[in-house]
Amino acid sequence: MSLWTSLEPASTTVDPGSSTTVRLRLRNTGDVVDEYRFEPVGEVAPWTTVEPQTLRLYPGTTGSVELTFAPPRTPDATAGPNAYAVRIMPTEHPEAATVPEGNLTITPFTEVRAELVPPTVKGRFRGRPKLAVDNLGNTKVTASVSGSDNGDQLSYDIHPSNVQIEPGRAAFVKATLKPRQISWFGSKEERPYAFAVKRSGVTPLDVEGTYVQRSFLPGWLATCMGIFLALAITFLTLWLAYQPKVISAATELQETAVSTVPPPSPSAPVSTPPPPTPSAPPASSAPPQVTETESDSGSGSASGGDGGGGSGGGSEEKKKAAPTAATAVRQLAAADPGGRHICYRAFVTGKGWTAPECDGDTAGTVGQGRSLKALNIAVSGVNGTASAAFVHNPDSTNGQGHYNGKPWSNAKDGFDNYFGSSKAGAPDMLGFTINVDNGGRGVCQSVHQKDRGWQNLACDKPGEGEHYIFGGTLDNGIWLEAVKFTV
Repeated sequence: MSLWTSLEPASTTVDPGSSTTVRLRLRNTGDVVDEYRFEPVGEVAPWTTVEPQTLRLYPGTTGSVELTFAPPRTPDATAGPNAYAVRIMPTEHPEAATVPEGNLTITPFTEVRAELVPPTVKGRFRGRPKLAVDNLGNTKVTASVSGSDNGDQLSYDIHPSNVQIEPGRAAFVKATLKPRQISWFGSKEERPYAFAVKRSGVTPLDVEGTYVQRSFLPGWLATCMGIFLALAITFLTLWLAYQPKVISAATELQETAVSTVPPPSPSAPVSTPPPPTPSAPPASSAPPQVTETESDSGSGSASGGDGGGGSGGGSEEKKKAAPTAATAVRQLAAADPGGRHICYRAFVTGKGWTAPECDGDTAGTVGQGRSLKALNIAVSGVNGTASAAFVHNPDSTNGQGHYNGKPWSNAKDGFDNYFGSSKAGAPDMLGFTINVDNGGRGVCQSVHQKDRGWQNLACDKPGEGEHYIFGGTLDNGIWLEAVKFTV
C-alpha cells in the first residue's frame, strides 16, 4: 500500500437543499511521483463533487481535496444516515486503488400538499369529492383529515380519516358530503366547506371546496304549480258563485244556460323526478374505431376528440396508416387468445406519436427533457380499460396541476383509448389514473419523471381501495417523460 488517507470529519450532517464539505487528506507513501484521480461512489454520489478531481504528489508529501455534499430538497434525498465513499485511483499503480468511506446524515424535512378532486361538487342529497394528499418531503408523514363549514350545514363521512404517506407518494381520501336540510324548491345554493389535513405539531393544512346543493324540484315548477293552483281556486269560486235562476217556463233556457258552463277540471297530479343515483366509475363502452394517419413530416392525426394531434395534409400530401395501440394488442390477442395484454404509445413533445409498445416495454423518451402530452392505450383479455389525465395548470395558485376536460375516457378490449391532448399548445401530462375491468382486475404502472427518474412499480388491488391506480405527481412542474404498463 503506497497511500495513506484520512477523512476529516468521517461523519457529517447536511440539510436537504444546502451543502456541507468534508476534507480528504492523503499522503504518497511510495517512492515514485504519482497522480491520483478521485471518483465518488455510493447512493449519495450524484450529489457529491470532488475539488480538485486529480492530485499529484511526490514521495512522502501530503495533499488534500474537498468533498462537497449537496442533496436536493426532494423525496430522493432519504432522511437518516447514508454511507458514502470515494475511489482513489493512482495513475502509476492502479492496482493499489483505495476506497475510504464515511457517513453522511441527511436531516428530515416535511412538505405536504393537498388538492380537492374536483374542487366543486353538485347534488341534491350528497356530494362525493376526493382529497389528494401528496408527500413531497423525505420522511414518512402521518396525518388525519376532518371537514368543517360555516353554520354546520353539512355532515362529513371521510374514509380513511387517517393516512400514512411514504416520501414522494400520494394518498387519496374519499369523502361524502350530506346537507343537513333538504332544499325542496328554489334555486341552487353554494355551501363552502374545508378539509383540514392535520399533523402533530404542525399548523393544519386547509383545503377549501364548494358543495352546490340543488333543490329537489326546480324553481320554475314551483312557480307553475302556484299559478295553476291560483287559477283552479279562482275557477272554482266563480263556478260556485254562478247559480242561474231556472223556472219551469224556461226549460229550454235553463238547459241552454247550464250547457254553456264548462265543467270543472281536476288538478293534474305533479310528477316528481326520482332522486339522482350516485356517480359511478365509467362503464367500458366501445368507442368508434380510430383511423390515424401520418404525414411526411411525421406528426399524426386521429379522429375522436384529443386522441390525435398534428396538422392534416392537403390533397397532394402523401399519407400512410400509422399503427395504434389497438393494432398492436390485436396482433398479440390473435397469437395468444387466452392471454392478457396491454399495448400503449405516447405523444412526445417535438417528436409526435411513438411506435406502440406492449407488456412492460418503455414508451416515451428518457434523458431528453421531452414531456408527454397524451397516451394511447389498448388492452385484451381484461374486459376493457378506463383512464384520466392529470395535466399542467397554468393558472394554478397552489403549485399543482388539475384534471383537464372530461375526467375519464374508456374503451373495450381491442379498441383504442386516448387521454391527454396532442393538439398544438396542449398542457404537459403530470400524471394519470387507470384501471382495467372497472377495477375488477389488476394493472401495474411505472413512470419516468423530469429530474426524478424512474419511480417504483405500483399496482392496484382488485376489489380493494379506489378501483384504479394513480401514476405521476400533483406537482405542477414535474412532467412525465416515459411510461410502462403491465396487466
